[in-house]
Amino acid sequence: MSDWQAALAEIKRGADEILPEDALIEKLKSGKPLTIKAGFDPTAPDLHLGHTVLINKLRAFQQLGHKVVFLIGDFTGLIGDPTGKNVTRKPLTQEQVLANAKTYQDQVFKILDADKTEIRFNSEWMNELGAAGMIKLAASQTVARMLERDDFKKRYNNGQPIAIHEFLYPLVQGWDSVALKADVELGGTDQRFNLLMGRELQKEQGQSQQVVLMMPLLEGLDGVQKMSKSLNNYIGITDAPTEMFGKIMSISDELMWRYYDLLSFKPLEEIAQLRDQMAQGANPRDIKIILAKEIIARFHSDNDAEAAHQDFIQRFQKNAIPDDMPEVTIELTDGEIAIGNLLKTAGLVGSTSDAMRMIKQGAVKIDGEKVTDTRMTLSEKGEQVYQVGKRKFARVTLA
Repeated sequence: MSDWQAALAEIKRGADEILPEDALIEKLKSGKPLTIKAGFDPTAPDLHLGHTVLINKLRAFQQLGHKVVFLIGDFTGLIGDPTGKNVTRKPLTQEQVLANAKTYQDQVFKILDADKTEIRFNSEWMNELGAAGMIKLAASQTVARMLERDDFKKRYNNGQPIAIHEFLYPLVQGWDSVALKADVELGGTDQRFNLLMGRELQKEQGQSQQVVLMMPLLEGLDGVQKMSKSLNNYIGITDAPTEMFGKIMSISDELMWRYYDLLSFKPLEEIAQLRDQMAQGANPRDIKIILAKEIIARFHSDNDAEAAHQDFIQRFQKNAIPDDMPEVTIELTDGEIAIGNLLKTAGLVGSTSDAMRMIKQGAVKIDGEKVTDTRMTLSEKGEQVYQVGKRKFARVTLA
């Protein structure tokens, strides 16, 4: 296998689509260091593992000797990315954007090599572009072209408002590629329209068009929805080691392999060996522990990973109830309370419908005894330990 073929195999690892792949091959064959761009809008103060899918791919390019640009969208963050939104997203203030951008810089170097990473802010060139430049940029595309974008089309057809400034978002993201003369841009599969816009604008400016590499969206702990803080199905890279360990151990055995493909730095051959071991009867829990320790060591340390593992063994593999847990007192105003309302009030679930789902899954216990009746009511005053899933406990006093 030639050098470019080995590089292509590593680049394609976990990727959903490369457009166009033959152009990437030509760029790799040239032997020249490529400029690899990925943009992140600082819309929240902390990154989660879903964000790191792209950062991991940046790392792979970095290790192959290419120039990596971690682009912080401090200008696009003021617009608000409309991708996947059925309502206009509220723009952030300049203060919020800058504060979040600072934490991004602190966190990203847990994955990327700081000495080989160029951090840029798209306000550098967007502020220079000015109002006249923005109008000229907007004139390069039509409303009909913008409405080809799936989320805009759905909102238009459903009579939901689309703010004019939202049309600017893909244009600004595309202009970032022009400003950086990007050879490759990374993004999630939901960013297809924005990524291809970069190719269009580069062509208009007489530049060589970037290759678009799309990575899958990482499912959250529920295994269904995209990992998101708003859905509370995320694993934050600043989560405490024990919390991170427990969350990773809670994912399904099937989802575990998705996490291996998109988050692990282990060689593909080693992951294939782990798959074979599980097929031959190895306990999936043990393979999940390997993944959990790898990820925790990346964002904390090897010692933290081992300590979290030992804590997990003590708490869960021995069915131990932790000594330290939230304590909640609930007043029985009507003499009783439904189990769903109790779990929600105790902060163990986000909603009563979540409570019903967890009960049906056999994931709710009272003093170690599994709850099976979704219509159960509690009326006896006193203290009991309520558990939802493997990690959530609360000592509840009914008064």
